[in-house]
Amino acid sequence: MMHLLTSPEAWAALLTLTSLEIVLGIDNVIFLSVIVSRIPEKQANRARQIGLALALIFRIILLSLLVWLIGLTAPVFSFSGYGFSWRDLILIGGGLFLIAKATHEIHGEVEADDGEGDENAPRNAFFWVIVQIVIIDIVFSLDSIITAIGMAQDIEIMIAAVVIACLIMYISSGPVSRFVAEHPTTKMLALAFLVLIGVALVADGFQFHIPRGYIYFAIAFSAAVEFFNVLAKRNRRKTG
Repeated sequence: MMHLLTSPEAWAALLTLTSLEIVLGIDNVIFLSVIVSRIPEKQANRARQIGLALALIFRIILLSLLVWLIGLTAPVFSFSGYGFSWRDLILIGGGLFLIAKATHEIHGEVEADDGEGDENAPRNAFFWVIVQIVIIDIVFSLDSIITAIGMAQDIEIMIAAVVIACLIMYISSGPVSRFVAEHPTTKMLALAFLVLIGVALVADGFQFHIPRGYIYFAIAFSAAVEFFNVLAKRNRRKTG
């Protein structure tokens, strides 16, 4: 352990892996921001804390199961000449879940479905938010950790990178969630991103890799345009 603290290679690996984990965590932050926007603010804060804590726990548990994780990439059956592993099936299932969830949320926004009329709605909503966070945390954690295993050799470096990335995700998730909740058009944009991410996960499951750089560039570009739209609306209100 001590030799890692004085090794330039270890620090370089930590910096590279942490940066990669933060980038991969963007998907998780977007999902969390959208999914908690439909419940009261106090519950949303709790759900966000629980969700990110679970993300950290799942990643550390998966890191401790390296041999089993590596085995997940081995094909378990073939169909039409394609070999599918457990990782592929989890990515396909998670991607379809994201597409279905984002589509359902878009429908709710368009139809202005506020979920009124059910006394147990807040309690049920909080429960289902946590369930959905657990499902998507498992999917994102699996992809993230398999990437980490391919980039670093020491489990200490992997765990440190995951912890740092989760802390940064926690710090950024609050402002992102509030921004999404305050600006409906931003929420619709975030939902569109979730559909895009879901398609990318399904494609990965079918062994057709869509470079994440394209997706993150599209997200960054669209987010920048929306940011300027929000500023323009705010300035119009001040001058109006």
